[in-house]
Amino acid sequence: MVRQSTGLIFVLPALMVLMMLIAYPLAYTGVLSVTDQQGAFVGTSNFATVLAARATPQAFWNTVYFVGISIIFQVVLGTAAAILLNQNFAGRAIVRSITIIPWVVPGIVAATTWAWMFHTEFGIINYMMTAPGLIEEPVGWLTNRDTVMPVLIAINVWKMFPFVTVMVLAGLQSIPNDLYEAARIDGANIWEEIWHIMLPQVRSVITAVTLLLVIWGLNSITIIYAITRGGPANRTLITPIQIFRLAFDAVQFNQAAALSVLFFAVAIVIVFIYVKLVQTPSGETR
Repeated sequence: MVRQSTGLIFVLPALMVLMMLIAYPLAYTGVLSVTDQQGAFVGTSNFATVLAARATPQAFWNTVYFVGISIIFQVVLGTAAAILLNQNFAGRAIVRSITIIPWVVPGIVAATTWAWMFHTEFGIINYMMTAPGLIEEPVGWLTNRDTVMPVLIAINVWKMFPFVTVMVLAGLQSIPNDLYEAARIDGANIWEEIWHIMLPQVRSVITAVTLLLVIWGLNSITIIYAITRGGPANRTLITPIQIFRLAFDAVQFNQAAALSVLFFAVAIVIVFIYVKLVQTPSGETR
């Protein structure tokens, strides 16, 4: 009993920090979501208001589309880059160093740079395409409803695929050489090595990385907000930006809190479903 009390005393400071940084904000957000600006209890009124807003379903589906497509390309491109960088070739260390640059660049810096590159009049993207005659006139990449979201997804993929590359590459380097040697003795080519050795061995790494990308993607706001702020015509509006607008533009903290609670619940459900889907019958993650 004395030992348990001593252990509790030692972990108490850490528990207090967790309470202040995690439990209290969550609890206060929950209180805000069921009260009005005067602090009076209003029940589900705030939830009904944000759900009735026309922007809410659009922002939700934009979030699902942005995060889902981004993760698919991030995982595929990152895994392919990791397999390539795992091969022996001249200058491999330099290429590895260059590959992680997009990941280490601050998000706001990357967003601002890409915004200028895709600028309709002054952007280098349009210049590189109009100069050789690939397109007749500059394209409004960030103002056209049909191109703005694919462009933002491409930027997001560029920013985060190096993280996947680093993690998968670490997993690939832990694979015993005996497996490759046995496969080569059996006459396996590089594609068979990738499919039957590399990918199965790093499956758990890819699973964990994908989960992190889902969590980060659902909370991502920097790239879209810095470039389009959710425009044009809410075409790139995602739920985190809608929450930000409600709280700091419309000064509707209670409605913003209600939407935050709803979004948190949806995010928990998505993560739970993903974990269940990738879990083996024995309870271990694939």
